[in-house]
Amino acid sequence: MKNVFAVLCVLVLTPGISRVQAGGPHRVVAPDVPTEIVVPEGHVPFLVAHALGTQGYFCVSSGASSTWVPFGPQATLFDEEDGQVMTHFLSPNPDQGWALRATWQTARDTSAIWAGLAIPSTDGNYVAPGAIPWLRLTVVGQEPGPNGGDRLTAATYIHRVNTVGGIAPNTPCNELDRRALVPYEADYYFYRQSGPQ
Repeated sequence: MKNVFAVLCVLVLTPGISRVQAGGPHRVVAPDVPTEIVVPEGHVPFLVAHALGTQGYFCVSSGASSTWVPFGPQATLFDEEDGQVMTHFLSPNPDQGWALRATWQTARDTSAIWAGLAIPSTDGNYVAPGAIPWLRLTVVGQEPGPNGGDRLTAATYIHRVNTVGGIAPNTPCNELDRRALVPYEADYYFYRQSGPQ
């Protein structure tokens, strides 16, 4: 976990980037984000976790040339004590006819959510050079765990912030169907409607 510690130190010392806060019984404070990805009023953060993983890319044909196209993440999310709390990956969303969507599933009760529309920000006042954009994602599907677990099912929006790495390879894309897995880190904040839960 030396890598996690190093990133957290950077996050604490870098202006405009806030440190990961506990997602357990402690109150979660919404991060400072660019205007275009602010979560609408009436929604509050209830969980935050730090992701370590990869962003996947395929080499595909684009006219007379080829280019890297993202195909999804594969990451593990941790709380501030470095305990695994969630996994993040691409999977079919049963609420949208099994369309492939970004997915988060809790380690504790296996409840899961899927995100659809993603609004990105590459604002240089927030997003580090060489890092994937910050995002506001809208939740478009949710499923309880097999024993009724519902840790994530109230989620309405997700922020991906404090990103490190994850951008498409800068090497030529000249072999169709070639894959690349690019390491990345990020903090994910999960929101639900405010009011009694």
